[in-house]
Amino acid sequence: MRKGISIVLAILLIAGSVLLAKYLIDNKNKPKPRFDKIVKTVFTETVQNKNTPILITANGNLVAKNKIEIYSEVQGVLINTSKEFKPGTSYRKGETIIKINSDEFYTNLQAQKSNLFNTLTAIMPDIRMDYPEEYSKWEKYVNTFSINKPIEPLPLTVSDKEKFFISGRGILTSYFNVKNLEVKLAKYNLRAPFNGILTEASVNPGSLVRSGQKLGEYIDPSVYEVGVSVKSEYRNLLEVGKNVELQNLEKTKKWMGKVIRINGKVDAATQTIQAFIQVKGKELKEGQYLEVVLEAKSEENAYEVSRKLLIDNSKLFIVKDTVLDLIDVDIAFENKNTVVIKNLPNGTQLLSKIVPGAHTGMLVKIHTEKQ
Repeated sequence: MRKGISIVLAILLIAGSVLLAKYLIDNKNKPKPRFDKIVKTVFTETVQNKNTPILITANGNLVAKNKIEIYSEVQGVLINTSKEFKPGTSYRKGETIIKINSDEFYTNLQAQKSNLFNTLTAIMPDIRMDYPEEYSKWEKYVNTFSINKPIEPLPLTVSDKEKFFISGRGILTSYFNVKNLEVKLAKYNLRAPFNGILTEASVNPGSLVRSGQKLGEYIDPSVYEVGVSVKSEYRNLLEVGKNVELQNLEKTKKWMGKVIRINGKVDAATQTIQAFIQVKGKELKEGQYLEVVLEAKSEENAYEVSRKLLIDNSKLFIVKDTVLDLIDVDIAFENKNTVVIKNLPNGTQLLSKIVPGAHTGMLVKIHTEKQ
């Protein structure tokens, strides 16, 4: 009985070994799974070398050519005028911008004029007796004297004796004191020196204005200047009187300007030189940011590409037989957004858009219009 069981177990063991061996042999010959390679679609541009203009861009902010900061030279309470003293208010030349209460000062001026008139009338008898030939001109001056009008210049003295007499009686001192007060009185009313607009106002009617206090800012909005800095090597591109083109940052509007001044000093830190361009335009505003485009020269057999495509500032990806390749390039000139390349052969398929994860040897497929 035991012998029969042993024989059966031996037979089962041999059969199992045979089946296991067959299974291993079948799996060994089974082909490995295949994975499709991922091929990315890329955008390219075909290089076609030509004479490429070298354009230099410079930028700056507009500043009104005629611009004044309004300060008070006298003290008093600001009073209302025919127009509100607010930003955006426009004035014609000669219109009153600022008016400060001058009642007390005006009264003092009238008192000084009265003192001068009294002194003049007091010396008239002496002039009649000592300088009869000069009496008529002084009599005429006294008769036309008015404390309600600006005083006229004193009559001219023809001799040293007359001059010493007039000076000794304090006439000259009183006269110039009055003239000084008249000049100061005019500062209580500030008039527009040119047609313009108020861009800043820091006081309101009823406020106490102190001497030396800034009251606002006034500009002529019809003409502006923009200061731009260019490398000193391109100094010859900006000459006084030369017309240049300016544009806004969005490049949607353009204006023509003229170079009116050039700084004679080169900035030691940046090695740039500053030029000032005058420009006019209805849509221009104080503080607006503009770009100036200057054509320096033309580079022969060159091609212009976006700065974003540069790798390590000196290399570009090209497509060569459906494979990406990274090549060194010769940069002839760098603009703000583009670079001019010299050594790219015509017909080169240059990557025109950045590909995430791009590397040398990467399989790619060029995008076509049909796709």
